[in-house]
Amino acid sequence: MTARARRSDARDNQALVLAAAKEVFAEDGPDAPLDRVARRAGVGNATMYRHFPNRRELVVAVYADEVAELRSRADLDADNPGEALFAWLGLFVEHVRTKRALALSLADPAGEHESLFAGWHAAMTTTAAALLGRARAAGAVAPDVTELDLLLLATGIALSGGEPGRLLALVRRGAAAH
Repeated sequence: MTARARRSDARDNQALVLAAAKEVFAEDGPDAPLDRVARRAGVGNATMYRHFPNRRELVVAVYADEVAELRSRADLDADNPGEALFAWLGLFVEHVRTKRALALSLADPAGEHESLFAGWHAAMTTTAAALLGRARAAGAVAPDVTELDLLLLATGIALSGGEPGRLLALVRRGAAAH
């Protein structure tokens, strides 16, 4: 086997472990047994640990992938920027609601998680700002509404236990340009 083939296999194995971890953590939370992740990925524990030496690194990789996926779902070319903004905010609500335990599992007493969260927060803020700018330019959102306003309200919706679609519709009406 050539070095190139091994690197390809390694990338494939890493992707398999990451995909399996996303599934297992979604089903059973971030404390799920890692041997389940390896079995689901179809690799041995040693292969999994070669790519992700500990639970924390695997959880960080999973959460980073989730954030990247959420960012990629922002439709910055939509014909209706207001609709695109609130569709993405709906995805953000779902992300916060379903990924909160994953994110909270990364907190550590040394505070090393703060730089990770700062980067992820910046990614969400940048995405929301881009969508909001287009919606504002299209006249769909009042000029005084900020991306932080919308992200805080969406986070509140996610944590409230209320009906996300209805609550987000209320936010949309309140944020509309008059």
